[in-house]
Amino acid sequence: MGKKMLAMMLAAVATVFAACSSDDPYSEFEYLNNLNQGGNASGGISSGNTSANDLASFDIAIDKETAEPTTSADEEFPEEEDNLDNNSFTTEVNITFDGNNVYYDEVAGITFTANGAHLIADHGSTKSVCYILTGTTTAGSLTVVGDKKYAVRLNGVSITNPDSAAVNLLSKKRAYVILNSGTANTLADAASTAADHKAAFYCKGKLLFNGSGALEVYGNNKNAIQSADYIVFRKGNNVYAKSTANHGIKANDGIYINGGILNVEVSAEAAKGINCEADIAINGGRTTVVTTGNGTFDTEDNEAKGAAGIKADGNVRINDGQVLLKSTGSGGKGIKSDLETIINGGLIRIITTGGQYASNNDTASPKGIKADGNLTVNGGDIMVRTTGKNGEGIESKSTMTINDGSIQVSAYDDAINSTGDLYITGGSIVAIGTNNDGIDSNGNMYISGGNIIAYGASGAETGIDVDEQHKLYLTGGALFAIGGRIDLSVGSSNDSQALAQTSGSVAAGSTVTVSDGTTTLATFTMPPYSYNNGTIVVSAPGMSSGTSYTLALGSSTVNVTASNSVSGGMGGGMQPGGGGPGGGRW
Repeated sequence: MGKKMLAMMLAAVATVFAACSSDDPYSEFEYLNNLNQGGNASGGISSGNTSANDLASFDIAIDKETAEPTTSADEEFPEEEDNLDNNSFTTEVNITFDGNNVYYDEVAGITFTANGAHLIADHGSTKSVCYILTGTTTAGSLTVVGDKKYAVRLNGVSITNPDSAAVNLLSKKRAYVILNSGTANTLADAASTAADHKAAFYCKGKLLFNGSGALEVYGNNKNAIQSADYIVFRKGNNVYAKSTANHGIKANDGIYINGGILNVEVSAEAAKGINCEADIAINGGRTTVVTTGNGTFDTEDNEAKGAAGIKADGNVRINDGQVLLKSTGSGGKGIKSDLETIINGGLIRIITTGGQYASNNDTASPKGIKADGNLTVNGGDIMVRTTGKNGEGIESKSTMTINDGSIQVSAYDDAINSTGDLYITGGSIVAIGTNNDGIDSNGNMYISGGNIIAYGASGAETGIDVDEQHKLYLTGGALFAIGGRIDLSVGSSNDSQALAQTSGSVAAGSTVTVSDGTTTLATFTMPPYSYNNGTIVVSAPGMSSGTSYTLALGSSTVNVTASNSVSGGMGGGMQPGGGGPGGGRW
């Protein structure tokens, strides 16, 4: 039977189902048992009883089945033309892979070159072309070239190319990839190939995913999915990308996740689950990334590098959706941006379990969220847990601002760390540094709102640490900090809020209150960690210097007197230092 005749017979059936339009190392808890900090007289942190999804015990795994979240922010397209709803592709070309052969429609204006099951389609200047792919081959591929935008509908196709990319979209124009509803599609390359290709699924132009079918892509040579331009995912997509050699999903000019179920796994050294040379925006859906590769030394850049769930050379912005990231290798990170990170909403869960990677006098430390520029949180539900040595929770190398949201962090090192100034104007914050500080600012710290609980380790570590050249400016919010000592100076201002200091213990999950007579000024619910014999700093709206208040630490109470300064700590081995106006320092 001729290629054209078979294709015509298949086309009638395919057209019914496939019209080209849119479709709606450490054990993780080993550190809890090895804390010096665990119930001894010198104070510290130990694990309490926990539930399935709290800070001490939540986990992350690939999930292809659970429905994507229903809420999302508005879809974001770099250009309106990127929206499939604004396009129509009426010139349909049926392509069927069958073992070592490929069959296709012969359509005017499109040139085909076939070699076994390898097919090159060149639509030149022909408009509105939609290639519809079905069938199975373990020795084939599709390459598309042309001067006009086009669509590729995956309608139950499985392509493995032992020589190069399974799908190689070499046209620089927009490629609208449509995952046909109810279908499963698979693309893969081989670990060792004759061609030095970039990905199992490669696109030279803008790569725009649509439809509610499923796609699995296996990158065994380099990346799984890559665009030399930008990539857009939409609601309904169910995409799984796995690479054993490099990154899972990579784009040069942007990645926009507007919805869908996106699962990514990478295992190579310092590999990134989602990697972009520009910005990454997440507006909806559920994005799950698991990285297992250790750190490595990059001889080209002359630096140590670790893996990351999400890595942007530009900015990272999360507006809505679920972002679930886990890194188990040394030096691994959850989110890493070279510029700014802005979190406006969504649910974020991040785990790193690997320790610091060191090589050639350089190190890569594990981090939950790291921004080399400013980091701003305006909302969202965030949990971060880092258990490996030197792992920090949330870090900004510039200014950090927390305006709202629920933030819970447990980290081996500092839970929250800002190289520049740190502003907290609102939100609910729990920050636990199991071997270092709860909240650490290397610039001034400005607290004007929010409900804040901060645990630091025993000895020289603190609940809140402000660099000795800077000060804490406290004008609002409720604060409970406990650690081995006090390590801050209080700056004065016209609207300063007083604070009090004492010592004591808190039990995991207990309730702590600050009261003025019968009036409760602040209530704190302790995280699933106990702290024995710590140095406490507490503040609440309405507290004024020279007034006595009642601090209830679970079942015990203590009277404290508020002041506009702090006078010392309880940890051993400290030396007194100079205080600034309005405060003292140890």
